[in-house]
Amino acid sequence: MRITKFGHACVRVEHGDTTVVVDPGMFTDPAALAGADAVLITHEHMDHFEESRLRAALEADPALRVWTNTAVAAQLEGVAQRVTAVGEGDAFELGGLGVSVHGEWHAVIHPDIPQVCNIGFLFDGRLFHPGDAFTLPPHAVDTLLLPLAAPWSKASEVIDYVREAGAHRAVPVHEAVLSPVGFAVHTRLVGPDGPGTGSELAVLGDGESLELG
Repeated sequence: MRITKFGHACVRVEHGDTTVVVDPGMFTDPAALAGADAVLITHEHMDHFEESRLRAALEADPALRVWTNTAVAAQLEGVAQRVTAVGEGDAFELGGLGVSVHGEWHAVIHPDIPQVCNIGFLFDGRLFHPGDAFTLPPHAVDTLLLPLAAPWSKASEVIDYVREAGAHRAVPVHEAVLSPVGFAVHTRLVGPDGPGTGSELAVLGDGESLELG
């Protein structure tokens, strides 16, 4: 399995002949969708789901399919036959790549801001993308895609989440809200110079890839 980071929360997952793109939002280069077999969306916020861009990709490739939660699926009228709504406990397969769904809600940003639905995706039992929540995978995984910084989190929570998830490796995502200095501070805190998480930190720049074996 190979993962490539494509801006903010978007990751491209390649497994055999199957290519899956997760959360290609407004901060993602549209090229991330080129040649994809499936798009998975964790929730409706614009940094994870850009409707016009996704519709353009669906129009350009009649074989492309989408898996997401019910709230996002409801916004894709006209292409509903190519969209599958999934939720906590569901599982499906994409060209030999097993995917299971975990979590229900976006993390609380502020009590006065309504929560939206959020689902995480576990690939092949070893790669987990939680979306915008500190949802724990059902077991310790090889690689955790780690929401590094968000309006709903603080550094101590990020550190504790990595510890509790127990992944072999954490790959930071969801960092567009940080300046370069802020990114350096946050990665230092969840890396070997911080208080310790028990997980290896693997930092990917946009367009960089990592082989998971």
